[in-house]
Amino acid sequence: MAMTMAMSYQHTLPCYLFTSAGALLLLVSLHLPPLATAQPLPWQRCNETAGNFTEKSAYQANIRRLAATIPQNASSSPSLFATGAAGAAPDTVYSLALCRGDTNASSCSSCVEKAFDYAQQLCALNKGAAMFDDPCILRYADWDFLANVTDNRGGVLAFSFDNVSRSEKAAFDAASGRLVNATADYAAADPVRRFGTGEVAFDESYPKIYSLAQCTPDMAAADCRTCLGSIYRRIEPTYFAGKHGGRFFGVRCSFRFETYQFFSARALLQLPGPPGPPPPAVNVTPPATAQGRRRNRTGLVLAIALPVAAAILAVAVTCFCFWRRRTAAAQKDSGRPPYSTNPDDVQNIDPLLLDLSTLRAATDNFAESNKLGEGGFGAVYKGILSDGQEIAVKRLSLGSSQGIEELKTELVLVARLQHKNLVRLIGVCFEEDEKLIVYEYMPNRSLDTILFDSQRSKELDWGKRLKIVNGVARGLQYLHEESQLKIVHRDLKPSNVLLDSDFNPKISDFGLAKLFDMDQSQGVTSHIAGTYGYMAPEYAMHGQYSAKSDVFSLGVLILEMVTGRKSNTFDDSEQSVDLLSLVWEHWTTGTIAELLDPFLLGRRTPQNQMSKLVNIGLLCVQDNPADRPMMSSVNVMLSSDTVSLQVPSKPTFCIPEMQDPSHLYSDTYNRAMKLQSTDKSKAPMSPNEVTLTELEPR
Repeated sequence: MAMTMAMSYQHTLPCYLFTSAGALLLLVSLHLPPLATAQPLPWQRCNETAGNFTEKSAYQANIRRLAATIPQNASSSPSLFATGAAGAAPDTVYSLALCRGDTNASSCSSCVEKAFDYAQQLCALNKGAAMFDDPCILRYADWDFLANVTDNRGGVLAFSFDNVSRSEKAAFDAASGRLVNATADYAAADPVRRFGTGEVAFDESYPKIYSLAQCTPDMAAADCRTCLGSIYRRIEPTYFAGKHGGRFFGVRCSFRFETYQFFSARALLQLPGPPGPPPPAVNVTPPATAQGRRRNRTGLVLAIALPVAAAILAVAVTCFCFWRRRTAAAQKDSGRPPYSTNPDDVQNIDPLLLDLSTLRAATDNFAESNKLGEGGFGAVYKGILSDGQEIAVKRLSLGSSQGIEELKTELVLVARLQHKNLVRLIGVCFEEDEKLIVYEYMPNRSLDTILFDSQRSKELDWGKRLKIVNGVARGLQYLHEESQLKIVHRDLKPSNVLLDSDFNPKISDFGLAKLFDMDQSQGVTSHIAGTYGYMAPEYAMHGQYSAKSDVFSLGVLILEMVTGRKSNTFDDSEQSVDLLSLVWEHWTTGTIAELLDPFLLGRRTPQNQMSKLVNIGLLCVQDNPADRPMMSSVNVMLSSDTVSLQVPSKPTFCIPEMQDPSHLYSDTYNRAMKLQSTDKSKAPMSPNEVTLTELEPR
């Protein structure tokens, strides 16, 4: 089975090696044999082990029925994608066709038609076949492979025959890897075609590297990103290292990178390249001839002019750097985003755009009966699209201070955050005077509307509470450690956790989020904003925030989930005792079961799980941020029954009963709390609350 063979895409393209051994892990469930000889595109995978059909049989008739409809269905779809089934068991045929996102309808239809013809010629009478071509993929089989959208087995791997030079290998692999991953992020964030292309400048030998990534549009964004990422991680070290091109053809997800542009139109994503080499030194040697004397004078002029030019350039660069620093500071003070708002410098927002007429129809022209809630930014409406999908439409008020370009830049960044435990951005609309943001609709609204409701909290049994805690923890780990954008949320609380119909949690409201550089661990701000009771002490008192600030907020939320009690807001009640003090008191006296939410009493609530959750919650709210676990560690503790948990120390925010907490915090913090309590326009809106992200570096 370990065989290699040379093959070419087309006569004008470079020679490639195909390795069936490299694809073996991906083909194992289909038991497909390797290609026997070198061949140009299309490449076929014939499933000979699935059995054969006979000429003029019902199975063959069903293949031909699909061949007559799938090409048209795919080419007429906005996503250039179609699935179908024909016939009754045992002769049912299931089929899938996907065209590349940069092709047109006629090319798509033609490619799929030819793929059906090729499949019946090259995989004659086989019940299962997959065809890989530019610009389409086709598969049909006698079993329902359509039911599992994440099954990508049965692919084809290819890579360039020649290598980049040894001196360039490390830099080239790093640049191509960064580009492939960024393009995969872009493709996963495309809600229509799950398609992306990208480019990055490299060096003189290879001026640019180009890449393409695509998934079938019926995949969720997170599943698409996982599919692309897992395949690249598995095959890159063995097959792509040092190669100037490579590709993986899969039925569900595919990617490719080259040193020439192989897709049409401009790349949807442009990454900055590495810094260029210093200019070559000028060597002026005076010759002895008359002509040489003229050259000598030229050299003398250059010898004088070049240092002067260099000095001027140095002054200009210094002034520019000073200006950039001043500009960045001014932007930070003014609240404007310091990243570029030039459309050429950000990813294309076109795939996110929705028509105003569509959203008016979905919300019954923003009828009052569809209003879910209202806050300082505007109102949120429930809507139903023509295909039956429920949406939440945020209608920004006309007085919103954000400009269109800044808003576009932020939205493209938010769209790149794709995870099943983060609320999903569906689209935006900037028509007439409207600024509309569309998110997925969460039927159970926000966690606080259930957890702290005396009637609805009965819906949250212990299993659902664990499910919510685990989901929120996974969402935070994605933000902190897994996403290309390293983000600190800064306002995690029950009202910012939305629940779908199955009580799956999704983190929302990135209005206070901070975007970090990948090598940055913390930041400092003089503008303290957030929600009292959930802010970490170092942030509340000194304006210092990091991923550990979110860990603290999660710890508070965990303790609220166990007890059913709100974190105390010090409302001047004589009975007011903060939650962390109460939990610590019962933890140290061994009476933590007394704090269990009354609605869980009498139900099967494992005492060991409850104690474990309280232990994790207390570890998350430790005084020193360094003593709090990272989110990856939190998730290990939540999912494992064998990990030994550390013994927590008394949390900082444990305040003696009836003690005024104001002296424990800085004047800045107290002013912020006073402002928050008096400015009702900035009060958070619980029902389906989603506000605009303020992704500020540092």
